[in-house]
Amino acid sequence: MNILYDYIAELLSKQKGLSKEEVLTYLETPSLDKGDVALPCFKYSKSMHQSPVVIAQSLQDGLEDANIAEIKSEGGFLNFTFKPEFLAKTLMQNLRITQEQISATSGMLNKKVLIEHTSINPNASPHIGRARNALIADSLVRIFRFLGWKTDTHYFVNDVGKQIAMLAYATRDKPTVTFDELLQIYIDINEQAKTNPEIEKEVFGYLARFEAGDKDTIAQFNKIVGTCIHGQTTIFHELGIEWDHFDYESRYIHEHITDEVLAELKKSPKLFKDENGRLVLDQRGENIGIEEPMLVVTRQDGTSLYALRDICYSLDKARSGADRNLLVLGEDQKVYYQQISAALRLLGAQPAEVVHYSFVLLPDGKMSTRQGTVVLLSDFMKEITDKANEIILEKRGVNDLQKAKIVGYGALKYSILRSSPEKNVLFDWSTALNFNGDSSLYSQYNYARIQSILSKATDDYSNANFALLTAPSEIALIKQLYNFESIVYSAYRNLNPSILTNFVFSLTSKFSQFYSTQNILNASDTEIRKARLALIDKTAIVIKNTLSLLGIDVVNQL
Repeated sequence: MNILYDYIAELLSKQKGLSKEEVLTYLETPSLDKGDVALPCFKYSKSMHQSPVVIAQSLQDGLEDANIAEIKSEGGFLNFTFKPEFLAKTLMQNLRITQEQISATSGMLNKKVLIEHTSINPNASPHIGRARNALIADSLVRIFRFLGWKTDTHYFVNDVGKQIAMLAYATRDKPTVTFDELLQIYIDINEQAKTNPEIEKEVFGYLARFEAGDKDTIAQFNKIVGTCIHGQTTIFHELGIEWDHFDYESRYIHEHITDEVLAELKKSPKLFKDENGRLVLDQRGENIGIEEPMLVVTRQDGTSLYALRDICYSLDKARSGADRNLLVLGEDQKVYYQQISAALRLLGAQPAEVVHYSFVLLPDGKMSTRQGTVVLLSDFMKEITDKANEIILEKRGVNDLQKAKIVGYGALKYSILRSSPEKNVLFDWSTALNFNGDSSLYSQYNYARIQSILSKATDDYSNANFALLTAPSEIALIKQLYNFESIVYSAYRNLNPSILTNFVFSLTSKFSQFYSTQNILNASDTEIRKARLALIDKTAIVIKNTLSLLGIDVVNQL
């Protein structure tokens, strides 16, 4: 609930006879120069049979309140400006800025959300483009948890596909293979396969033996997959990203679940055998974004393709009992997942809600593991840590690897999450590690600045008089703090962490403006000093909590 909206709605209900509930649905926050709350009167034009300008003027006439400095009709809007002392006291006393405060009234406590994400093919170290999936999903996990949800994170391990078979073939004579060697091995075997058709034949032989249950082949596949999954998750663990469950694609073959689901699909006339002997789902009429949507689910020999195994897995998730079922998936998979969703509906199941994201681009285009045109996430993490350490060394005269990781990893996450998922990301080093711009470092630096001030304070500000905070920079900062709760809900509703990056940049900018115009420790009035200390204490809490929702840590000194 917005306390200011409620106040205005109550006022209009009592003095003008308007429905409080209806007014609450219409109120909005205007630009700063227009006031604190606005009522767009065009909403009443139809029912009152008058123009918005006339309605606004009639509502203004005779309307007054002791806590409101100005009520002004302008362009069909009725704008309200509160007295600053009332505004400061009311907002500060009604802040909800901690997880406990917000989740207690969210109505979401103990609801369960299943979130599947990342699911990189286990054939190489992840590149920076793949990291966007994990970073978006990790932030969504944190947002849901903040609101009281129980989260259940899943990683779908593609331990069956052609990529693994190619690695199994390429490493057949190698007693041991390290995680760091896998990418180059995969690139090399792909190049060899282009000129040697026998390799592809051998690879499909590996796949056939694996699906048939050959123990030696299964052991070889498992060894490669285990090496790769351990290597991949170790990198993500360094970034604070974890999973609750690893779901293996091969289970659906070896436990004959693909056969069971295929039997269900065969009950539909939409499944047919094509001229090559493959089983295909005819998905025309399903509003899928291609002219002839046909989903091939088996090979000519009857063995399953990835799409059938994905349908099996998606059925498991749909039937998990979770209140919400989310999937983070690249935008290049939109049409494919529309096809999977259509198959699920055919089987009577509800598809997952999908958060599609666009690419992290290299200067010369998209990344490709097969072609080797990648920037490995691990290399990127090392480079950004080194750059952060250089900044710390320049400022403090000491190397601090732990702090450099917090700063560097924060810069990586923020730079990717600050773009809305549907937009491309082009990473810019100068922006990512900028003390004075839209970066995590800017927020971390201002958080550290607040901690430095608080560490020097000797006043007890636990019972501060917030009505003393009437300066424009103080009011602007207070309003931003009060917005935190609604911003968390907005990021949750839109499944979009970039809403949080925009908020924390605006918050820290307003703190910086406040800091540059108002004395804190040197304020001559003791009560004002206490109020300002309480204000920046709340600001630090909100900065920390917002960054935490993005998966970014803070430091007390920079």
